[in-house]
This record gives sequence, C-alpha cells and structure tokens, in this order.
Amino acid sequence: MRLYFLGIGGTLMGNLAVLAKSLGHEVAGCDAMLYPPMSDILALHEIDAQPRFDESFLSPPPDLVIIGNARCSRGHPGIEAVLDRGLRYMSGAEFLGSHILPGRWPLAVAGTHGKTSGASMLAWILEYAGASPGFLIGGAPKNFSSGARLGTCKWFVLEADEYDCSYFDRRAKFLHYRPHTLVINNLEYDHADIYDSLEAIETQFHHLLRSVPASGRVITPIADASIDRVLKQGCWSERETVSTHNREADWCAQLLTDDGSTYQVLHKGTLIGKVNWREAGEHMVANALGALAAAQHVGIEPAIGLDALSRYQGVGRRLEVIFDRPDLRIYDDFAHHPTAIAKTLSALKAHARSKDGDAEVIAVIEPRSHTMSLGTLRTALADSTQDATRVFWFKGAGITWDMNYLIEHSKVPACIETSIDELVEVLARLPSGTGVRHLVLMSNGSFGGLREKLLAHLRDC
Repeated sequence: MRLYFLGIGGTLMGNLAVLAKSLGHEVAGCDAMLYPPMSDILALHEIDAQPRFDESFLSPPPDLVIIGNARCSRGHPGIEAVLDRGLRYMSGAEFLGSHILPGRWPLAVAGTHGKTSGASMLAWILEYAGASPGFLIGGAPKNFSSGARLGTCKWFVLEADEYDCSYFDRRAKFLHYRPHTLVINNLEYDHADIYDSLEAIETQFHHLLRSVPASGRVITPIADASIDRVLKQGCWSERETVSTHNREADWCAQLLTDDGSTYQVLHKGTLIGKVNWREAGEHMVANALGALAAAQHVGIEPAIGLDALSRYQGVGRRLEVIFDRPDLRIYDDFAHHPTAIAKTLSALKAHARSKDGDAEVIAVIEPRSHTMSLGTLRTALADSTQDATRVFWFKGAGITWDMNYLIEHSKVPACIETSIDELVEVLARLPSGTGVRHLVLMSNGSFGGLREKLLAHLRDC
C-alpha cells in the first residue's frame, strides 16, 4: 500500500512509519515539528518526510492516510484535503492495532510513569533470552539501534499510552492494542487537556482490562489506590503483583543500596538473584519487576531476566549523562509530571551522594506538557523539587499561569527564566561548590535547544 503519515515527526507516528516500510509499504509523510532524533531515524530509513504539507503529496491518492494527534486537527491543510477528497484514514494507534499486531502476542506496559523504561527493559529481556521480539517504544532504548522493529517471533512489546488517538478518535491509544500480557506501573491524574478527572482516566484503564483475555496476565503494584479501583470494576485475567518493599507481593525487590543501583529480587517469597545495574531510583526497580513478571508470563526464566537487567543500558533522556567532567555532570531527563520529577530528583540525589559525597543537585525544568502548561498540578509541582539543591524554572510561551507560585512555595532556592540564551549564560556561570555538581535538564520536548546550546558553550570555554 501507499501510506501517507500526517504528523510523522511524533514518536509513535515516526516509528510506525518505520515499521510500515519494513512491511513493504510505500511510506511518506509531513510534520511541522521535524527534529532529531525522529528526523534522523526517518532519514536513515529513507522515508520522505517534509516539514510542511502540500496538496501534491496526495497525488496520486494514497491507499491510506494515518493521522497523528499532535498538531493534527481540523484546519490543518492536510486533514482538510483528506476530508475533501474522501480519502481513507485512521489514527496511528488504529493502524498499529489493525495492521501490525494481528497474529502477535502483544505485551503492553501502561501507566502514568515508567512506560518507556519498562517496555525497553521487557524488550531487552526477551532479546537477551534469544528471542527477537517486535517492539514499539516511545524513546531510544540503548540496547537496540532504534525504538521500533517488527521482530521475528510472535511477541511484540508496546509502550501503551492512555493519551487519545486523534482529533476524530478520543479513546485512549492503548484500547487498540488488545494485550495478552499487561503491566500497569502506576496511575495518577495527567493529561488535563484530555481528561477532566482521575476517574475518567480510570475508566479508560478499565476498558483496557476488558480487552485482556482470560489466558492473559495483568501485572500491577500490590497496593495502588487508583489501580485497585480499576481492578474492582472487573478483571478477567490472571493477576500478579509487584512491590519494592512488601514481601507479600508475587515479585518483591529489596534495595541493597540507597540509590537502587543494586537490589535483590524475590519471586513468591523465594530469593532468585541480584541485579547490579547502571540505573538509579526505586521507581526504576519497580519498572524492572514489572518487566520480569511479564517476561516470565511468556516463558522466560527469572534468572535470565536478572542477567539481562544487569546488562540493561537504559533509554535516552532518562537521567542520560550528556556531559561529564570532574566538577560537573549534566543529565538530560524526560520527566514532565510532578511525581516523575520528584522521583527522578530523589534518585539523582541518592546516586550523586553515593558516588560523590557532598554533591549539589541542580534542576532546570520546563513544565511543557499540556497538564503542566495549564498549571493544573501547580501545588504538586512546587513540592516536587525538594530533593534538589536549587531549581531553575523555564517559562515558555505556552505557559499562561503565574509561575511565581512555584517560587513562593518552593522548599529550595528557585528562580524563573524566560530566555534560553540567558539561561545558558546563568548555568555556565554558576560558582563552583565544594563537591561535584549534578545538573539535570528536565523537559518532555526539545527545551528550546537548551541541551545543545549549553554543551556548545561549555565546550568553547
């Protein structure tokens, strides 16, 4: 088929385009926001991706137009052309569910936090065990060369997102995936632009549970109030539980270091082994337990899973070290929700002190997501940085609420910056402390090129 992707620069859409081309389809697309790494990935696979739409792109008419949900709504010239011409179209999630997953065994990792890391761990465990799973992951897993591939076995690992599919399909994306193995890491209020309440999100997760077969497995934390409410609405599949502290869980981890870099795992009360890995944070250990449980459901021995995790290399932009010298270490991180910010900073603080003793942790945060830009969780956001030494908040053009609230309620020294170039200068001029400074950039977007500009400035000094 000839396929055209409107919004091809998005993580899901770009990776779907790569998978579609691997299936032998002719693929092209456009997106006003084409930038690395997705632009590089598309170029590597020789997929024609243009930065703006032109009606000539639909001549001759494609067999199917796949429409993303970011920057693709009524008024977009591409969508208007598709509707006027009566072309066949569907969302990216529907294309995945109807053209790639049939005949597969989908293993889905869902939840507010940890989807990318958990899915990357699970895919790597299957790969390490000798399988060649397919996967579609919303990030850059470092154990693989890309975030998507078809694989050669029936297993297909998915990062299962609760965000809506498109302007014409307001259901959660994951409702198209019909997993046989489902991990739900956690569940909190997010996506304030889509959902009015946590209850509305819980409804979507309940619908997801309805799609898991009785022979499937649902893996959840042993005690999560929101998830428990979802489960009480009905669960027709086998269940297993995970915990980083409660030994009554089917899978329990015991941290052997404060930063979670070493831990041991018990399965149904029996010690099965230890992991010493490069990750930090109790939340990452919880993600690992979900991956172990999911892998075991398809026949992978837990001992193999532990060995794989010890060789797990992480995901780009998850506390990724991007600059390292004796007095300064800079990380890039995708955290964009108060809970994710808090857990990441807690993990970094523990990791920094275990490695460097008296270390500063400086957070530079762009509250860019729809939920954050609306100021919906501003109270939690103000409380999320207590493990940092100091905080720089960046106010971009999309933020309309008064961010001075964050300064007034901050538990640590904080300030607001409105210019990327000025922020680069401020960060580069920070006085040296008594120990190593750990500086983390936190945004779910490109942060206005802050990463590249700061690194270029430091290297020129």
